[in-house]
Amino acid sequence: MSNINLKQYSKFLSYVLRHKPEEIDLKLDDNGWADIESLIEKARNQGKHYSFELIHKIVEDNDKQRFAISEDGRKIRANQGHSIKVELDLRAIEPPTILLHGTAQKNLSAIREEGLSKKDRHHVHLTENKQTALAVGQRYGKVVLLQIDSGSMHKEGFSFYRSDNNVWLVDSVPAEYISEID
Repeated sequence: MSNINLKQYSKFLSYVLRHKPEEIDLKLDDNGWADIESLIEKARNQGKHYSFELIHKIVEDNDKQRFAISEDGRKIRANQGHSIKVELDLRAIEPPTILLHGTAQKNLSAIREEGLSKKDRHHVHLTENKQTALAVGQRYGKVVLLQIDSGSMHKEGFSFYRSDNNVWLVDSVPAEYISEID
């Protein structure tokens, strides 16, 4: 199977596991887990052909580690990025002093005024990795790299979480903790 096809299959999984399981009549439990057999069946009803092997390959090969398979190998879920209500059982931990966020230049004026907000997602996504931040920001236009003073935020009482795929999560980032990196 080509990487392009894997990407398309992965995008569909992201869509149904993070945003619209009802689109294929898929049921997620409270923690966002879906039964893989059910996922395969429901996707097939929509003309999408998955197998256990394909799903495992997508999970293993995904460079962003967007998905997790349960210990028994029978369930799958998205690690973060949900716009639907799920409980990921994340534990608050102390973040690094500085985290990064990539965004498009067109978003800067709103960010300067309002900071970063989660909008329709569960959290704002941050990273320790400059390349990751740049890659995320480039998806939306000319990229701007933002530095987040996460150490000060944490001292001020903001809770930070780290997902299974090492994305840092926070409810919001007020503008005073954000600076642009040239």
